[in-house]
Amino acid sequence: MTNVGNRLAERTLELIDLPSVSRDEARIAEHVAGCVPLPLRYRHDDCLLFATERVAGRPLVLLAGHLDTIPAQENLPGRRDGDVVWGLGASDMKGGLAVMIELARWIAEDDPSLERDLALLFFPREELPAGESALPGVFAGAPLVREADLVVVLEPTDNTIQAGCLGNLNASLVFSGESAHSARPWLGVNAIERAVEGLADVVRLEPRPVTVEGLVFTEVLSVTRIEGGIAANVIPDRVECLLNYRYAPDRTPPEAEVELRSLVGGVGSLELRGNSPPARVAARSPLVQALRRAGDLALEPKQAWTPVAEFAGQGLDAVNLGPGATRFAHRRDEQIAGPELVRTFEALRRFLAGTVSA
Repeated sequence: MTNVGNRLAERTLELIDLPSVSRDEARIAEHVAGCVPLPLRYRHDDCLLFATERVAGRPLVLLAGHLDTIPAQENLPGRRDGDVVWGLGASDMKGGLAVMIELARWIAEDDPSLERDLALLFFPREELPAGESALPGVFAGAPLVREADLVVVLEPTDNTIQAGCLGNLNASLVFSGESAHSARPWLGVNAIERAVEGLADVVRLEPRPVTVEGLVFTEVLSVTRIEGGIAANVIPDRVECLLNYRYAPDRTPPEAEVELRSLVGGVGSLELRGNSPPARVAARSPLVQALRRAGDLALEPKQAWTPVAEFAGQGLDAVNLGPGATRFAHRRDEQIAGPELVRTFEALRRFLAGTVSA
């Protein structure tokens, strides 16, 4: 592996070995603060924002990455096997953090001629529900973030640019009945039977492709949990089902709520639990097109929800691009390939310098 590849792999392994499960990111935040040799513009609540000096007329590119991981699955400490780095968060997204740190060190050590200003945002609690996001505090306390002409979130994308993201609507669907002794079920109304009947059309719904800005997103409605019953000899009078609706960027959150009610069809009692908006598709941004050319990168839709939606909510163009493999995110055998780390690093380095891929 090249010197750059070795540095990126070793940096990734170093970060893996700093446990940072959500809500326990203080140690890794302190470590990152000591690794990034650019001016620190903002620090609060384990959020770190670094940036080069602004130059009049140059666009600002913000690279963003979350510090936290899901809980360990017997995959700590990490290890390196040739070109592959294994361990908790390798793909999602300590490899992306390593790329960010090494780009900062490249700028500080080589003093290259840049065509675009750079800011780096490291933040906690991304793996938790959106209500615990640290980003609203960053938007309020660090005005520099809202100056970004392009935000690149280094989530695992297999080195493709993934534009936009799906909205994420969660709801509970409750079916009510009347309890009775299971020896005399005709004296009650079985809520489970009502749920089975009421969910029949929901579970048969086909995924719906939606084209936005030339990219095909897939809307899906899933039943993710069912709870009901209190004992083996009791006909249950209540069953609660959790629904998860992933909707395309062409819908607003209120429109998605109306569509969900239509899809459910009036069965049961529907209660909304949370609705995270989608991100608009920034595929036509000149900076996105320049980034594509710099790394010869494919453009795809983001078939999930990511923090690009929070940046988009601030009126910013935002995309996902990272070295991690989506198929290894959150797995016990989580890993990342060294050549993919190098590919992301080199694409972003050329992009910042204003050069194109060979």
